[in-house]
Amino acid sequence: MKRRGRIFLVAGAIGAGKTTYCRRRVEEMQRSGADVAGVLSPARFEAGVKTGIDVVDLRSGERRPLAHLRTVEEMGPGEGVYTRRWRFEPEALAWANQALAAATPCDLLVVDELGPLEMEQGRGWTAGLAAVETRAYDEALVVVRADLLGLALARWPEAETHWIEPAQPG
Repeated sequence: MKRRGRIFLVAGAIGAGKTTYCRRRVEEMQRSGADVAGVLSPARFEAGVKTGIDVVDLRSGERRPLAHLRTVEEMGPGEGVYTRRWRFEPEALAWANQALAAATPCDLLVVDELGPLEMEQGRGWTAGLAAVETRAYDEALVVVRADLLGLALARWPEAETHWIEPAQPG
């Protein structure tokens, strides 16, 4: 019998392919007819450089711009939602938070990603944390960066970790 509420922490360095791993699992589950919910956060690139992040609601397929690289002018203290590298769009954060709040129950829950905003600042996708806590899914893929894996494991000690290694060239 399959156990409900299994948590898989998808961890790795920045750029290792965590979102790609989740996207493949999402596509596989959708092909099988599973109810897939949550959010993916694919990167936007310009001339091979990561310049932004989008967010995709997995139930509706709708996609919105989530974040962009901070400019020199944005590096000082200011209004808004920031990490060291990114400035987040408050409307997109709120929209994705609503999608996460409505995500469970489902077969596969995806939260890509729970980062410094959520794990260290108590902001951002707090509904993603709450959705994982419900255990109202068969499987949850929760993306975390390597430096936040310890915090995620402290929160969910029973979680299994899927470590993503960057693809090797050639």
